[in-house]
Amino acid sequence: MNINLLRTLRVAVFLSTLSIMSCFAQEANKLASIYSDPAAPVGNPSLKVPTVVKPLFNTWLRDTYVTLGPDGNYYMTGTTAAAGRKFENGKMHCWDYNDGIYLWRSKDLLSWQSMGLIWSFDKHAADWQKRGKPIKPGSKSVNGDVLDSMYRALWAPEIHYLKSKKKWVIVACINGGIGSFMLISASGKPEGPYQNIEGNKAHAIFPNIDLSIFEDTDGKVYLLGHDHFIAKMKDDLSDVAEPFKKLKETPYQPEPYIEGIYLTKHHHKYQLLQTVWSVPKADGTYTYLRDEKKDKVLYSYDVVVAEADHIYGPYGPRYPAILEGGHNNTFLDKQGNWWSTTFFNPRGIMGTHYPLTCRPGIVPLKWVNGRLMPDQKKAELFYKSLKTN
Repeated sequence: MNINLLRTLRVAVFLSTLSIMSCFAQEANKLASIYSDPAAPVGNPSLKVPTVVKPLFNTWLRDTYVTLGPDGNYYMTGTTAAAGRKFENGKMHCWDYNDGIYLWRSKDLLSWQSMGLIWSFDKHAADWQKRGKPIKPGSKSVNGDVLDSMYRALWAPEIHYLKSKKKWVIVACINGGIGSFMLISASGKPEGPYQNIEGNKAHAIFPNIDLSIFEDTDGKVYLLGHDHFIAKMKDDLSDVAEPFKKLKETPYQPEPYIEGIYLTKHHHKYQLLQTVWSVPKADGTYTYLRDEKKDKVLYSYDVVVAEADHIYGPYGPRYPAILEGGHNNTFLDKQGNWWSTTFFNPRGIMGTHYPLTCRPGIVPLKWVNGRLMPDQKKAELFYKSLKTN
């Protein structure tokens, strides 16, 4: 064979191979841009809730929410168990019913004062909120707790001060598929009394759980809900101004069950926080690709974060930010430092190393290379102060 022809053929084969490899690389990059990495970095101490973090006080509370008010006080709420209820084996829970929304106040995040029950199913709820949903006799929760006769528990309340509206509002949901709603303070004070907005006087404003609210820097207000939904509100906060629609995200493939949606802003970009369970794989690693029918062993309840230039998205790839700190919110203290709430979830690995679970806690945060993560040093200083307070 002519040597020049042979060289030409070799070059052609080489170029063809490069072209094929380039196509594979482009396809891999394309897939990487479509889906988030599901690997869960279990065991990474820099991302885990620091071991020094302890309950702020001894009250049964899940889905802890904290915000700094314009009066210089911090306000806390969350999912509570029914006051005075007797539980089987003394094991408290809120799976079936509770009595409403409780509020706490603090000047320094260290000492907290109870402000009591500020919204009650019996005194303040609309008919559709009071009604509840019957439970089949003998039913149990996912934790094996014996349930009563009705679903009517208020879950995951959040208290917000909307600066542009100069109003205190609360968003919350009811279990049993009853839906979510928004309340507004009639007195202009964080302790209320609270009343339903027009959009949910007769029915839920959002049909699912985990309603959250976000006020943008331009004063526009948005509701966000479980399963990746968002809707802008009317300027008078009476109702949503548009139908709920899906956020544009970089999902996992396939997308697992995700909850605890929360939105904030940092360096002019929207930060979408959500909570997902990690599960163990056969090779000893962990993943967020949970099969609810097959994966009975849950490991950690983690916060993942995604970033976007626009509120509706597209949001970039999710990254694990706070391991074992799920269904949280972030807030700024009086000095402008970042914090996250946590509640020591009793399920998964958390229940094995927290002496007290379902209690309110807070975690100092920091931004490292544009990513949110716990601040170990600040946590040690804060909880040392809490111990001596």
